[in-house]
Order: sequence, then C-alpha cells, then structure tokens
Amino acid sequence: MVDSHGGRVAWRMFGHGRPLVLLHGGHGTWRHWIRNIHALAEQRMVCVPDMPGYGDSDPTDESTVKALLERLESSLTILLGAGTRIDLGGFSFGGLMAAHLAASRGDVDRLALLGAVGHGGTRRPRAPLLEWRAHAQTGDTQALQQAMRHNLLAHMLHAEASIDAQTLQIHTDACLRTRFHSKHISRSGGLQALLRRTAPSLLLVWGEHDVTADPASLAPALAAHHPRCSTAILPDAGHWVQYESAAAIDTLLSQWLATPHPD
Repeated sequence: MVDSHGGRVAWRMFGHGRPLVLLHGGHGTWRHWIRNIHALAEQRMVCVPDMPGYGDSDPTDESTVKALLERLESSLTILLGAGTRIDLGGFSFGGLMAAHLAASRGDVDRLALLGAVGHGGTRRPRAPLLEWRAHAQTGDTQALQQAMRHNLLAHMLHAEASIDAQTLQIHTDACLRTRFHSKHISRSGGLQALLRRTAPSLLLVWGEHDVTADPASLAPALAAHHPRCSTAILPDAGHWVQYESAAAIDTLLSQWLATPHPD
C-alpha cells in the first residue's frame, strides 16, 4: 500500500528490470492482467495497481479524472521515484487513464492501449447488460453468477468457452468492489487530443469483436493522431483482449517492448 493524497493505493510488483505499469479497466482490478503478468515479468518489473476507488485501494472523494490521476500519479512517484522512466499500458478505461497519465507525467517511452475508451466513436453493443446489484444485496449467489456470466458475454468476452470459474470470480469481485464511477468519463471522449502528448512510441490493440469500438475504422483514425503508432486487431477476441487472447498479447507486447524506443 502507498499513502498518497489522503488515501492508499494498492500496488503489486512482479519481476525485475525496467518498470512496466499496467492499468486495469472500469469495474476491474489488477487481475484484469492476471494472464499476462507472468510472461511480461520475465523481462520487466511489472507494476499493477488497483486504481483509486477499485479493489484494495481507497476510494476518492469524487469520481473525476483529476481525483484519480492525482492520487495514482503521486503514488507511482513514491513507489518508483521521481523521473524514473517507464513503459505504460492500459486496458479499456485504464487505457484512457494511461493516456492521461503519460501526458501528465512525462518520462513514458512506450504506451500500449488495449481496447481503450474515450474515443467517442461507434460502439457495437451485443446485448443489454443485466442489473446485478440487487442479487448481491440479497445474497442470491446463483442469480448473481448468471447476471455476471451474461454481462461478460455481452461486454467483455467473445466466446462462451472463455468463461470459467476464475473468470467469473475475477469479474464478480471487481464489480462488487468498484466505487469509482467511470462511465461518464469513458463516454465523454478526449482520447484523440491526448495521443500526441503521450509517449514517443504508441501501440493500439483491440479484439476483433470489441463491443466498445469498431476497430477496423477506429484504428487508422486514432493512429493518425500520433506520428509513431502501431495497431493490431486480434481475431476471435472481444473487449477483454489480453485475457481472451493472452498468449497472443504476451507475444505482441514482449516483442514491442523489446524494440528500441524512438529518441
């Protein structure tokens, strides 16, 4: 735990080497990266927080970009030291926050955004999300799991075979412990304006069936906002691409991280 700006931020560290900071999505925790940490930690010190208002971290007084970033950035500086150069990745809402963090902090050489929101583009809803909070309050475990399974397929994952007991547990636990309201931030846009101020090297990744975007049209549109941007669209994967296509993402990120960054 790192005390920062009136609250604690939970950080977990794996491996050794140059820091790679990974931010989870909305209704998430550090375990959004659970299938990737081991492979990435073979070459990097992987630093994964529960962002303020999520998981084991304390909530912020209000759900604003400023409140979240102020505490997150300060805790990162306490953890690694001021001026420490890092590489940075973010998933979904964490992608938008990673872009904000890179623009604010500097000292970021590579930025990878997976299924990033905040682009204001076309969404492709697969099915309406089911309300689950009442089931949690009444202790109806079976109904809660059914709602979570439905919502995972509606929003997060493409294939039903991608869901097992661990998947349900990760998603359910994250939803129950989310106290930061990110939806209005995710839908308000602003990603494009941040991209030129982020990092010398930018990687944008989506699953082919991501419901938060139309990757085929969004990829070139976003890439046009950055002078050194690579894009990738992974087949047979949904929004939570690093979980559903973990091996492919591990290879993609490992190769990208191994390339010299632009001066």
